[in-house]
Amino acid sequence: MSDSSPDSSVPGDAPASRRRLRPGERREQILHALAAMLEQPGAERITTAALARRLDVSEAALYRHFASKAQMFEGLIDFIEHSVFTLVRQIVEHPGEAGGAQRAARVAAMVLQFGERNPGMVRVMVGDALVFENERLQQRMNLFFDKVEATLRQCLRPAAEADGEAAPTVQAQVRAAALCDLIRGRLQRYARSGFRRLPTEHLDATLALQL
Repeated sequence: MSDSSPDSSVPGDAPASRRRLRPGERREQILHALAAMLEQPGAERITTAALARRLDVSEAALYRHFASKAQMFEGLIDFIEHSVFTLVRQIVEHPGEAGGAQRAARVAAMVLQFGERNPGMVRVMVGDALVFENERLQQRMNLFFDKVEATLRQCLRPAAEADGEAAPTVQAQVRAAALCDLIRGRLQRYARSGFRRLPTEHLDATLALQL
């Protein structure tokens, strides 16, 4: 997880039994350890037993904080949604001198930069880590990208109108869908390449071609 998340060194620290944890700290440790494990090759399916070993606790200790592994993944999705859409609101509500196409480019770049800084989260975003989990988790990530696309469409419609497009709403929909496909495709490539192909590779030039 990025600097805005709990420190990735936590799982390797002294066992929590040696000191008193602040409220919510064990929950953060669990989520952080899960995200860190997702960064490892072949980590598409993680068991609670492996997660417990990483944290040097019992599986029962995990279930005192989460009712199920699905709930742990929901915690990661909560983090993704909060982090991304907080920044989306800043871009959309405080555009400065940026036009609609520039705002759309900023949103796309921000989502890809978030993924680049949080490789474990990318496996959740593209669904690789959710294949064997509850279907509602994948539905939540689908909804996440639907919201990103809706934001892009909101940014691009005024730009289409300013360009004198005959059907600005349709043009904005087409461009937003293509841009969202670019985001998902680059995140998926990042995960499938073992996090070697960065999602922001040649991004400025690519966005210029798209927009």
